[in-house]
Amino acid sequence: MDTLKGRVAIITGAGRGIGREHALLFAREGAKVLVNDLGGDPAGTGADASPAQQVVDEITALGGHAVANYDDVTDWDGAKRMVDQAIDAFGDLHVLVNNAGILRDRMLVTMEESDWDAVIQVHLKGHFCPTRHAAAYWREQTKAGNEAKRSVINTSSTSGLFGNVGQSNYGAAKMGIAAFTIITAMELSRLNTRVNAIAPAAMTRLTAGLATAESMDVGNSMAPGAISPFVGYLATEDCPINGRVFFVMGGGIHLFQPFAIIDAIEKDVDKDGFWTIEELQEQAARLADVPFNLNNPLDKM
Repeated sequence: MDTLKGRVAIITGAGRGIGREHALLFAREGAKVLVNDLGGDPAGTGADASPAQQVVDEITALGGHAVANYDDVTDWDGAKRMVDQAIDAFGDLHVLVNNAGILRDRMLVTMEESDWDAVIQVHLKGHFCPTRHAAAYWREQTKAGNEAKRSVINTSSTSGLFGNVGQSNYGAAKMGIAAFTIITAMELSRLNTRVNAIAPAAMTRLTAGLATAESMDVGNSMAPGAISPFVGYLATEDCPINGRVFFVMGGGIHLFQPFAIIDAIEKDVDKDGFWTIEELQEQAARLADVPFNLNNPLDKM
């Protein structure tokens, strides 16, 4: 208990599912929490203030400290209001958990432009906007001599990192979040800020409709609450991890390795000139058969 005492955290998409579990655990561990949730449906339409407020009420009933926020994470000014609200309510900001997301699954040949735009907007811009405004505040604090240790935890997905049919929009956004995590970790380290990401697997409102999930006898291995302890650990003041992406499900925490070169063909272009297509037809075709192993834990289920 109290591993997050004194920490102020923003958790987006915290009205339901994994985000709700994050908020409750953070509060139990002593953090002061801004619970953000627009309250839309799984496809990102509509709004409802009650989910965020219900989580705040739960935290308050437990003796914790929380405030509700209903801003849209994709709105530039709304994200700034979110950051400002946390600081005004609790005096500082130490942790940002970017968790909000939607789904609009379609095969590529039937996907509408609106399906692509909405998913990319909520996931990618919805990570960028809060992180950008939090980082601007942390830069000001660093310049003023406040050396508090900060942490950002982003939410990627195996749909991007391993791939999943029918989710080209969602997977592209989630792969982008992994890259966003690695690059911002490089940039923000000078501000005493660590940035990591998780790719969680859990049964939530978003995943409950997937046939593959419904057919699994998953027990606690897919419980949303199983994800939150590792997120809480990444948010602790002295956690040493930075710039990493993890697959988290049940009791398993798996470290991803980003893209790595595993084979190559080479030519001395200064001596022998550029490749010709005929040369590549002869030498590059073998790259189609180079084996590689994603080590996807889901394949073992």
